[in-house]
Amino acid sequence: MTALPSGYRNNPLVSRVNALRLALRLNEVGPVIALLAVSLLGYGFFVLAHEVGEGSTAALDRKILLALRNPADISDPIGPRWLEETMRDITGLGSVFTIVFVTAAACAYLAMTRRRRIAVFVLAAIGGGEGASTVLKLFYQRPRPDLVPHGMEVFTASFPSGHAMMSAIAYLTLASLIARANRQREVKVLVLTVGVSTTLLVGISRLYLGVHWPSDVLAGWCVGAAWAALCWFVALVLQQRGQVEAPSTPGNPGGPS
Repeated sequence: MTALPSGYRNNPLVSRVNALRLALRLNEVGPVIALLAVSLLGYGFFVLAHEVGEGSTAALDRKILLALRNPADISDPIGPRWLEETMRDITGLGSVFTIVFVTAAACAYLAMTRRRRIAVFVLAAIGGGEGASTVLKLFYQRPRPDLVPHGMEVFTASFPSGHAMMSAIAYLTLASLIARANRQREVKVLVLTVGVSTTLLVGISRLYLGVHWPSDVLAGWCVGAAWAALCWFVALVLQQRGQVEAPSTPGNPGGPS
């Protein structure tokens, strides 16, 4: 094959065409990946729910919770006192107030940058996830752990963990949208890393504070990530049909709604 002239390879128009081709390929593969993630994570949740119902996870749940406590005093979590306070701060990132605040701020930003339909989509995705979390808790009605004292007040059923589920839904959905809207690979990696790390830390904080069984948190991660993947799939389909705004590009900072 004849090599292309350097001037042709460096042509800005050619670069944009190549970027467009890459975006189109991602739009074709993206929905398939999203559906695969929904299927695997959803299956994992229902398998775990079945095992919890059979009592198969009880021994491991107890072992992990006790491993996070001082053997001489199970009311005392392992580590220094400041770690317990830090875990309370981290668990607040998955609280209803914080999720609502972050969602409202993100939707306001999207609306002000002329991405109003994406703003509505994000609101529906995260709001729907909150509704799904409530329904699942009411359906399974698993009691909270009574093995160790709780590190904070709790008011709802235990399975799945609402904090783990909602942090996965909110932070993974927002991270995927922000990453998709930016063309720099380093920024994409940073945003996705922050989203995943926040989700994991919130779940771990629930275990450390003794307010959830480990299987509750794992189930919350599974169903929350599955919901986020489903939202990603829907967003890709709607973008392909032109029903929501496409991600930002240097020449299109945000199409009109």
